[in-house]
Amino acid sequence: MADRIYLSSPHMSDEGYEMQYVQEAFETNWIAPLGENVNEFEKEFAKKVGSKAAAALSSGTAAIHLALKAAGVGEGDIVFCQSLTFSASANPIIYQNATPVFIDSDINTWNMCPKALEEAFKKYPNVKAVIAVHLYGLTADMDKIVELCKKHNVVLIEDAAESLGAYYKGKHTGTIGDYGVFSFNGNKIITTSGGGMLVSDNKERIEKVKFWATQSRDHARHYQHSELGYNYRLSNVLAGIGRGQLKVLEDRVEKKKYIFEFYKENLRDIDSIKFMPINDWVDSNYWLSCITVSGKVKPLDIIKALEKENIESRPLWKPMHLQPYFEKYDYVGGNTAETLFETGVCLPSDTKMTDGDLRRVVKSIRNLW
Repeated sequence: MADRIYLSSPHMSDEGYEMQYVQEAFETNWIAPLGENVNEFEKEFAKKVGSKAAAALSSGTAAIHLALKAAGVGEGDIVFCQSLTFSASANPIIYQNATPVFIDSDINTWNMCPKALEEAFKKYPNVKAVIAVHLYGLTADMDKIVELCKKHNVVLIEDAAESLGAYYKGKHTGTIGDYGVFSFNGNKIITTSGGGMLVSDNKERIEKVKFWATQSRDHARHYQHSELGYNYRLSNVLAGIGRGQLKVLEDRVEKKKYIFEFYKENLRDIDSIKFMPINDWVDSNYWLSCITVSGKVKPLDIIKALEKENIESRPLWKPMHLQPYFEKYDYVGGNTAETLFETGVCLPSDTKMTDGDLRRVVKSIRNLW
């Protein structure tokens, strides 16, 4: 059988940047959730995205959780959350004993629909926070979302887990709202195997997040805790991997864009295939190249055809309001999120793919037509 083609797998730098920093951690014996790599990774990351402060955490989920806590979200509070997303966007709302209300997507962005958001504000005027997601390296229509959040004096959290390296009107995703969340999971554009980052221009809140993430240990000789804490700090070893990966972010974005353009060029004559929308305002990171299909060929047909050739693909995210755990919560909007889920496919977008790999994918898809 031909070699496996992955959807999006870890890709360490050819230069070995990661090992240099990891080696430093070993040589200095800082094998802990503290250390030089953690401190420098936070500084380097904040500078890269254009934010004033950053906290390196154990996951993007932990970052959303502590962003909600920093925003003052607590028991009984309402949080608006994009429905078309991964469950990690919504789970932390439950951690805080708050109540999610799910918002539909805009077909022109695949992300939170400003009209549905406005409708939700009318229905729930006392909402505490909004979680907007930038799926697949696309961006939401942020001007309208920011305007609505400011009008209602609501904290805006950007889930930029999939959009590191993407820009909205020249501003890095994750730095437009009050808090920005990033993920370094193994399938992301850069990885630390597991890890995340929370950024904000509010330095005081980020310092508080670091305190909570280190078990809320008070400044005392003995172990004293006046607040509930969490074990959420990133390992110094993994932060070393992150520092090395950050050096090749632009290279990864360039390759992701190449993959997207290759698919677009080689599948453009098939009228029933439409590519994810790249709006004028976005410089995407093209994390995953996604399509929607219509007509006789269904998404599952494509996924199965690729599976036979040892090629990994997957459907678009199943909306949260359709998930067994979350279906009891309210949903505002139409059927855009549901339609995207039913018609969409994520194509292999691994930055180690060769042109030969890309041709294999294209051939398998074209054979269905």
